[in-house]
Amino acid sequence: MCIGIPMQVVEATPDCALCAGRGEAARLDLMLTGDQPVGTWVLAFRGAAIRVLTEEEARATNAALDALASVLAGDGAVDAHFADLIDREPELPAHLKGTS
Repeated sequence: MCIGIPMQVVEATPDCALCAGRGEAARLDLMLTGDQPVGTWVLAFRGAAIRVLTEEEARATNAALDALASVLAGDGAVDAHFADLIDREPELPAHLKGTS
């Protein structure tokens, strides 16, 4: 499975940037996002920055990836990692709700 991970720009150069995130560093192509300043969070996928993230989006994505890793490791605390989903009904996004 391939997934995007949040990475933060550490060193910016034209068309690419050295980025770090989740314990690794990578030089990412910036053709899809344009040049980004140091400190910017991006979603990295297969050697490219595919989208600029807010700090909150990066934090939430990292938390979800941490939860997934923990559950896959068998820690058994599934509810603790997904507390925001426990005891609530699923809700459709606005664009999928029918208009009546």
